[in-house]
Amino acid sequence: VCALLGVECVVFMGAVDIARQHPNVEKIKMLGASVVEVTSGSRTLKDATNEALRDWIAHPTDTHYLIGSVVGPHPFPDLVARFQDVIGREIKSQLGMAKPAVVIACVGGGSNAIGAFGAFLDNAEVRLFGVEAGGCGVSSGQTAATTAVGRPGVLHGSRTLLMQNADGQVEEAHSISAGLDYPGIGPQHAHLFASGRVRYVNVTDNEALAAALQLTRLEGIIPALESAHALAYLPKLDVSPDDIIVVSLSGRGDKDMETYLEAQR
Repeated sequence: VCALLGVECVVFMGAVDIARQHPNVEKIKMLGASVVEVTSGSRTLKDATNEALRDWIAHPTDTHYLIGSVVGPHPFPDLVARFQDVIGREIKSQLGMAKPAVVIACVGGGSNAIGAFGAFLDNAEVRLFGVEAGGCGVSSGQTAATTAVGRPGVLHGSRTLLMQNADGQVEEAHSISAGLDYPGIGPQHAHLFASGRVRYVNVTDNEALAAALQLTRLEGIIPALESAHALAYLPKLDVSPDDIIVVSLSGRGDKDMETYLEAQR
């Protein structure tokens, strides 16, 4: 699209994520965009967002900022949520007259989850679960489970829940998944957590890896590591045999092959 319009497309990406998401980086370049390696901070999603916002603020007349998650200043969380709403509408369409008992999705910033939940928020009979990255455990200091360890504050221009120290400085997040190691959640998710409409839970790196391997061997589907977190929570659900459970598989695992292979060595 950028080539057709004659504009330059620049993608800011943390150095750590460039290394562990190498196939995605090459796809971005094939599509005509350039990738800027961000080497500050944790060199992951938070810092890539920092640099993208800084660049936009410094060049307001000839640039436009875009983000794929429901984080950051208004109107971006709302815009992304509206685009992602196609997920929930597709779920309803495929189910027809049937109604799910549970819809479950992974949450980093929370774009795929807000899309999956959107069509069911007004139906209290449908239980909604957002699964965050527990990392090495919520008490380990290496986690991205914002709702478990975070508190209200301002991150990337929105008031939300985020991981922070006693002085209000942002804590570094950890997850084996590049898409979930964000130290906050989108403001819509912060509201849904506070209201209790969505239950936010977490699973560890190891649990996500085990769930991904199980799905691969049972169904021949290699899920993204983000999606594997939602899968890992399935055995913990209190459901009956006749319940319809919907899991949002938010991505393919080909981008995570290096991480999967390293975990099995």
